[in-house]
Amino acid sequence: MNPEKGSFELSALFQFDPASASPLAWLAVACLVAYLTGAISLWVSRRGWTVGGTFSFVLGCLAWFTATGLSVNRYAEDLVSVLLFQQITLMVAVPPLLLMGSPGRLLLKATPRRGLGRPVLRAALSGYRSRTAMVLLHPAIAIVVAALAFPTLYFSDAVSWFLSLPGGHPLLLTMFLLFGVIAGAPLWSLDPLPRNPSYVVRMADVGIEIQIHAVFGLILLMSSGAMFSWYADDPEAWGMTRALDQAIGGGLVWSYGELPLIIVLVVTLSKWRKSDLRKAKRLQSKEDAELDAYNEYLAEKYGNER
Repeated sequence: MNPEKGSFELSALFQFDPASASPLAWLAVACLVAYLTGAISLWVSRRGWTVGGTFSFVLGCLAWFTATGLSVNRYAEDLVSVLLFQQITLMVAVPPLLLMGSPGRLLLKATPRRGLGRPVLRAALSGYRSRTAMVLLHPAIAIVVAALAFPTLYFSDAVSWFLSLPGGHPLLLTMFLLFGVIAGAPLWSLDPLPRNPSYVVRMADVGIEIQIHAVFGLILLMSSGAMFSWYADDPEAWGMTRALDQAIGGGLVWSYGELPLIIVLVVTLSKWRKSDLRKAKRLQSKEDAELDAYNEYLAEKYGNER
């Protein structure tokens, strides 16, 4: 459904339209309700839960719902730039906010140990210890995800194939969110993970992802004609050409898509520096203790000889 020519405004993308909402939007609502239920139960029982983590998770769910539950979801099938907005939001913006809310730790603390809670906890712990989790958290997976979700999906025109399928658009959105959580967990998660990459590996991952986004965005910015069969015709009802639509999408990848990665790059560098300072301090303390012990030994030995 396109707007009438010349009548489109940016605000039209962010109107609540239940008829065009993706099923994924209601999953965001369910996750928000479940999280708040767990957090409130801990506050009521005076076991405590972080307000900052709760705020982060709520923001993540709201961003998730914005990308999938408002009218932007309907217009994504008309404009590739709108689909890219959805993709960047679900892959790059939402996962950090959800992961910094420590949903895994909340699940373990708030779920009852008896009744229905017991199988839930057992399933969660089994998933945490599974080989699948170890494989998905391998540093190379984040790079594979970035390559599959951006250049491979679009330059092979697989995006058009997905959109042509019944339910293909919701399937794409689900993939974007899952890819984002898998790639973002080693970088953003505050929950303990079965595999924690070193700071060097994290820096390499982020650097490669930034390059993938930059090249992909640049190609879209420089495009002069339609690149995807689903988006072959000019969206005249929107008062723009397809090349402009693609350029807007490229600009989003360069700005909106890169910002969280630059933030995680700075945070990782800061954590790396603090970790090195702590190690140096521990090493210095150990050396000082050994030197003091040696001085005491010398004083005791030669002091007695006198």
